[in-house]
Amino acid sequence: MKRNVSITIILILTFNLYMKAQDLSKHQWKNRVLLIITENIEDQEFKNQIKKLQNNQKGLQNRKLIIYQMTSTHFKLGISEENEWIKRPELYNNLKSNDKTFEVILVGLDGGEKLRQNSVLTTDKLFSLIDGMPMRRAEIKRNKQ
Repeated sequence: MKRNVSITIILILTFNLYMKAQDLSKHQWKNRVLLIITENIEDQEFKNQIKKLQNNQKGLQNRKLIIYQMTSTHFKLGISEENEWIKRPELYNNLKSNDKTFEVILVGLDGGEKLRQNSVLTTDKLFSLIDGMPMRRAEIKRNKQ
């Protein structure tokens, strides 16, 4: 009986960990991911970040960049106002790293963290960073041929 309970607990914990990672891991080797994390969607830095990205959507698409907006209780895929917020507080809890109210994280195609900062990320800096990555340079080279 104890063994069955232990196995059940292990399965539940494993499933929970899988579900937490599932949202972002589905992008590995397909897309780069930019996480915009805030405690308040009315925060001016958050609004400025979204606006900068909305003004450069073609550049985001060219670099295979998927955007996640996150608060302490919800997340939204993309930067369109029409997209709906989904309740998933564990994503925020797993990714937020400090006590700042705003954070931007860039995750590469390999799933590794490439940048983390607590200020608005300009698209010039974002695109320059991505364009300097080996896989992106290979993409550019393939597209020129």
